[in-house]
Amino acid sequence: MCMKKIILTLLAVIAVVVAVAEEKKDVTQKEWVFRVAAGYNLGGTAPLPLPREIRSIDGFNPGLNYALEGSVQKRFVGTPWGVMLGLRLETKGMETDARVKNYHMEAVNSDGNGKVVGAWTGMVKTRVKNNYISMPILATYSIGNRWTLSAGPYIAWMFDGEFTGEAYDGYIRDQNPTGEKAEVTSAVYDFSSSLEKLHYGVQAGGEYRATERFALYANLQWGLNGIFPNDFGSVTFDLYPIYATLGFAYMF
Repeated sequence: MCMKKIILTLLAVIAVVVAVAEEKKDVTQKEWVFRVAAGYNLGGTAPLPLPREIRSIDGFNPGLNYALEGSVQKRFVGTPWGVMLGLRLETKGMETDARVKNYHMEAVNSDGNGKVVGAWTGMVKTRVKNNYISMPILATYSIGNRWTLSAGPYIAWMFDGEFTGEAYDGYIRDQNPTGEKAEVTSAVYDFSSSLEKLHYGVQAGGEYRATERFALYANLQWGLNGIFPNDFGSVTFDLYPIYATLGFAYMF
């Protein structure tokens, strides 16, 4: 009799465990998944390839770059594939110190002598802080109940941006590398008003579901158009926003 009770109890426990497992399986395999996410953007706004005028990067500060996102995922029944549409509020910024030679420069001399234009040799400190509303449109691929991979394009609108800097500890040659040489203690520049508003690129990443509701994720966003218009002459090469995002998500 005692053995019978033990067997019935074990069967009941197994039934409960199976039911809970099946319930969780149903949750993780829902056709529609809604998520909110928060993350940190780490990267830079950089030329590709690095131009020969930039001889070395002597300092880099990524700054505080947040990413807040809401998204919806549609899973196709009977297949691991799906689609995801998101809306993200984010900051992409950095501060760099670079040593340059014959770097085209348009800046205002801090000694009050006005604008300087030419080939700069010395140090350049650049600060970038751009705020975007981004919309990724991604294909997803689920691997079991834990992993989901995603990739696709994104478009972004920059509603507030800053691109400022300082040239110091160097000299400038008037107009071009063979022009008249002039020593410059420091000069500042601000190209914030010339930043491009509309951006597009590609994104790829993955998500690991740690629990039924919480997940950890990482992705890479690679901008395909520069942060300045093509006809902008003050910066003579394209600068692309390239950032990785690390964060967590809650699903319901």
